[in-house]
Order: sequence, then structure tokens, then C-alpha cells
Amino acid sequence: MKCEWVKENVVLYVYNELPDDARYELEQHLGRCPDCTAELKATRKFHAVLSQLPVEEPSPNLLAASRMRLEESLETVQPGGFWRRLVFDPGAWLRQIQFAPALAAALVIVGFAGGIAASYKLMSNPGNLESLVPRAAAPAPTESSITAIRSISQNPGSSTVSIQYDTVSTQQAEGSLNDQRIQQLLLFATRNNYNSGVRMDSVDLLTQQPSNSQVREALIYALRYDSNPGVRLKALDGLAAFVKSDPRVRDALLEGLMDDSNLGVRAEALHLLEPVRADSSVRAVLVKLAEHDENAYIKSQARSMLAQLPEFD
Repeated sequence: MKCEWVKENVVLYVYNELPDDARYELEQHLGRCPDCTAELKATRKFHAVLSQLPVEEPSPNLLAASRMRLEESLETVQPGGFWRRLVFDPGAWLRQIQFAPALAAALVIVGFAGGIAASYKLMSNPGNLESLVPRAAAPAPTESSITAIRSISQNPGSSTVSIQYDTVSTQQAEGSLNDQRIQQLLLFATRNNYNSGVRMDSVDLLTQQPSNSQVREALIYALRYDSNPGVRLKALDGLAAFVKSDPRVRDALLEGLMDDSNLGVRAEALHLLEPVRADSSVRAVLVKLAEHDENAYIKSQARSMLAQLPEFD
């Protein structure tokens, strides 16, 4: 992997938009390249500055108008190649075969025979007709259709979660934590909602299922980038059980220990790293903190953890 590629994609990495394989390769490269690591730190600082700026939530009217303009623009796009014309403009290719009667006749015969065969199969087994009847199902919301999550609540004594969210108008979804639609809304809320209370509720519920890989990624994202220290502490609670088994979790905790602006988050990350203090990367960070950290408590705890480790020969 070349440095040029890393620098072109480091923003996507910061916003967690890279595919897993590309993300892994980029992280491996960062471990070997100080220049690209510096580029990543600069990008993260820029992201942190942007996150502190107030962001106005777009109104439903603005979203609706924008979507209408998008639809109008798409209607004016010139048609592409053969397959695009086949799918979106069947009249065009039908006109092209009007001068090929043999081909047209063949198509008619094939279609007629296929229709007879399909009808015979359906009539011989009436149960097959049931499969043609569409079943009503609530469509899972997509991130592009959601403008905001308004509230999240869990019914007392049950696993049912109620979520109010806005598209063009406010909607509500209810279901178990295992419901895919509920999980999508919770994951969306952790990254895209401007209400810190909603993000806190979402992360709190997601910590009940930290073994899910998507949930764990969302908790790592919250620990690294959420502007609210309470949300970051909740994310630490959900990640605590995976410090030993998941290197990504350990790296996120080390990053929080080194760079987080909140002493409570740093202290909790240091406490969670204690069982893996013998790890080489953890030991290196502890040495740095014990020598140079500006906070007396962090410096003292780092020295205490190092004192419990055997000396290298």
C-alpha cells in the first residue's frame, strides 16, 4: 500500500466509511509509516474541531425539496448503454427488432410456451399460489431516509424498545433488541444524531449486545469520536469484556487513554487496560504516561501498573 492511497482515503477512515479489508490494510500501513500516522492525527484534529461547531438540523421541507430536485435531475440523465436502455426504455429495443421478424417470432413462441408451462405448474399445485401473494412487512428504514432520532425508550421489564424518528414526518418503531429494524435505528442514532441524550440512550441499549460485530464497531466509534464524555463512558462499559480478545477494542482504549480530553474517560480506559498491561503496545503507552503525562493521577497509576510487570532481560 502506498502513502498516496492512504492520504487520499484517510478521511474515509476517520468517518468509518472504508470497507473492512481496506480499513485493515490502512491500519497495518499506519503502524509502519510515521508520516501517514501524522496525517491521520491531523485529520482527526480537524474532525474534532468541526464536531464542536453547531450544526443546524435540516427542516423536513428542505429535505423534501432537495429530493424533488434530485428526482428531476435524474430524469434528465442521458440513457446509457444497451442494458440500461433494456431496463429503463424497453420501447427502444422493441422498436429495434420490428425489422427482424424471425427474432420477433422466436420471442413470441418462447414467451407463449413459458406462460403455458408456468400456468400448468401453478394449477397442479395450488399451494404455489400462496407464494405469489405479497406479505405485508414493515420496511427497514434506511439512513438516507432518516433525518433525526427523536427519542429512545425501553419498556420496563421487557426487551421491547420504542424509537421515534423523523423522515419527512415523525414516525415510531417498536420491537425487540433483536429486531433488525430496531438495531439499524440504534446504530444510526449513535453516529448521526445531534441530541446527546438520544445518543446516550442508544449506546446504553447497544451495550446489551456488544458481541454483535456492528454494535461493537458503533461502540468503538462512539468512544473515539462522540463529543459527549458520558456517551464515551457508556461505550467503555460495553467494550470492557473484549479488551483481551479484540485488538481493535484495545487500540481504541489506548487511543482514548492518550488523547481523550476527559479525565474520567482516561481513568476508566486505564483501569480496563490493567488486565492486558503486559501487552507490548500497552506497556509502551504506560511508559510514556509514567514519564510525561500532565495529570498526576494518570502518571501515578501508570507507574503503579508498570511496577507490577516483570522486567525485560
